[in-house]
Amino acid sequence: MATRLSKITTRTGDQGTTGLGDGSRAPKDAPRIAALGDVDELNSMLGLLRAEAVPAGIDALLARVQNDLFDLGAELCIPGHVAVLDEHVLFLDEAVARHNAELGALREFILPGGTRAAALAHVARTVCRRAERSVVAMEAAEAGVANEPLKQYLNRLSDLCFILARALNRAAGRPDVLWSRTKHERQAD
Repeated sequence: MATRLSKITTRTGDQGTTGLGDGSRAPKDAPRIAALGDVDELNSMLGLLRAEAVPAGIDALLARVQNDLFDLGAELCIPGHVAVLDEHVLFLDEAVARHNAELGALREFILPGGTRAAALAHVARTVCRRAERSVVAMEAAEAGVANEPLKQYLNRLSDLCFILARALNRAAGRPDVLWSRTKHERQAD
């Protein structure tokens, strides 16, 4: 990337459009811009999660994911540009398998909660799912523009966020927050 921002306030968006990486402009409510915004929000959410006291291995993993998401955002920002590859998806597949292997089997649905870090990982999961939906909506609106690994990356990342929420609770010695099947069970707690 040869161009660096030296001026943040440009006023070029005052009329309801925003610039894309290829120099074109798009309405701020365009599906591509919604997808970009959702990916940016996801990256910010992961930054907030990393501000918590998380284990070093999880922090390093999330640092890599944040950089990958920045590249993913560049792919969305520059029509026709490809930044997310099969190897990025494989990296997440491996992280999912590694962290999930350390957890107990799921016997019930899990509610967001436990530690603050785990709750933030669940929020990141939901933001990731929204980003994935936004990319699919962009693809439908622009007739097939989304790179398959990009969509797969977001899908795997939401799975990873769920698993990391469980791993963060486990690392803190806290149990997962389980859904209670019946009204009676909920009142007993």
